[in-house]
Amino acid sequence: MLTRICLAALTCLWLSAPGRAEEAAYPNRLIKIVVPFPPGGPTDTAARLVVQSLSATLGKSIIIENMAGAGGRTGSKAVASATPDGYTLLLGGTNLNAVIPALYKKLDYDPVESFVAVASIATDAGVMVVAPKIAAKTVNEFVAYAKSNPGKLQYGSAPGLASHLAGELLKTRTGIDIAFIPYRGGAQAITDLIAGQIDMLFNNKSVLLPLIQDGKLRALAVTTAARLPEIPDVPTMSESGFDGFPSESSYGLLAPVGTPAPIVEKLNAAVNDSLKSPTLQASLAKLGIEGKSRTAQEFGALLRDEARKYDTIVKTTGITVD
Repeated sequence: MLTRICLAALTCLWLSAPGRAEEAAYPNRLIKIVVPFPPGGPTDTAARLVVQSLSATLGKSIIIENMAGAGGRTGSKAVASATPDGYTLLLGGTNLNAVIPALYKKLDYDPVESFVAVASIATDAGVMVVAPKIAAKTVNEFVAYAKSNPGKLQYGSAPGLASHLAGELLKTRTGIDIAFIPYRGGAQAITDLIAGQIDMLFNNKSVLLPLIQDGKLRALAVTTAARLPEIPDVPTMSESGFDGFPSESSYGLLAPVGTPAPIVEKLNAAVNDSLKSPTLQASLAKLGIEGKSRTAQEFGALLRDEARKYDTIVKTTGITVD
């Protein structure tokens, strides 16, 4: 009897300890997810789809705040500086938490250590495409064409993204002389590629697939380990003879470091439960991305592994950003 009384007393003390009651009651107010990009893009749209299901699972309202600027660094820093209580989250992933730390070594926040991974949401494949005016139908044909026209070809991307690093890695691996044209965003680069103002780029399947299927752009290779079912005739970069290229872009939710583990676990379980919905999976598939659930630990390990890979790519290519 005494033992039971002591256990009950200890339980009460645990729940009444500072922060414990708040963790047990989480969430009891509005949750904010910062999307560090403008509204309307695939990442923003995917976040809003997940939020609808996640809000119902948690039983609390969730809002999206678009905080664009500095290639995602403005919104990332804001979340890194937020109170670690689970009520301010970041929609981050490969570009924000793996590519940025490889490129920017003097930030006023740490893109890796300032966050704790919460939950994976989806992955998006990379595709190498060329303008219709380019006759090349394979990566090797494009490389041969570029070598026969040194200094005459151009590729585009927003600086400091996985697509930029993929282009520089292709240049380094093949020795082709092709100029990099920086853009404020991928949309304008794609528009210029269709118009023939530039010649090649890497970008995500989610934005390129409709253009490939409509014949407005030609896909030469995908960066994934296996071919994509939507474009099964397009080989992988590995099949084309180019191993070690950035593969899929992953993204999901992160929280400021110091967020209590029970809150992280509750959020992870809620996101993974939401991703079981066939309706949500179908909605994500329409965007050209694949819903992907992982434990918080698996998602964190994935981002750290990608950060190491991109750090190697940056060192290999010697790429720098302003």
